[in-house]
Amino acid sequence: MANFALILSEGVAEPASFGFINATVWVSIAMAIFIAILLWKKVPAMVAGMLDNKIAEISKQLNEAEQLRLDAESLKAEYEAKLAAAAKEADDMRARAASEAETLVAKAKADATALIGRRKQMAEDRIAAAEATALNEVRAATAKAATAAAAALIAEKHDANADKALVDQAIAGVAKG
Repeated sequence: MANFALILSEGVAEPASFGFINATVWVSIAMAIFIAILLWKKVPAMVAGMLDNKIAEISKQLNEAEQLRLDAESLKAEYEAKLAAAAKEADDMRARAASEAETLVAKAKADATALIGRRKQMAEDRIAAAEATALNEVRAATAKAATAAAAALIAEKHDANADKALVDQAIAGVAKG
């Protein structure tokens, strides 16, 4: 192994063909031929075509993604509008319900006040009727008692002569009238 390292370090002469063509020249010639074959077979055009196809596919995907983003934004805006409309409708319904509740409460208060007034009037009418009935009963009882007392007094103090005088006085009063 030491010999090999020695050979490399001493600068071994490279073999050459035709006296001037060494390995580096052969590699350069092979490389030029390879590049010429690639150009003759239009490999760069094929690579450019493949890259163009890939660019077109990526552009198409980007356009589709942009369209999807626009669709999503329009859907989002539509649903936000629907949400706002639903919130407004809910607020309107809440306001209508509150207004209707206030109207119903006011009507109920008015109806209750009217009912209380009617019941109070009915009670006052009943009390007045009971007072009138009681007054009539008292008057009737008083008249009955007065009549009975008068009848008893008349029966006790009146006789046939007093009756005759009263009858004559009543006839005289009728004849004048």
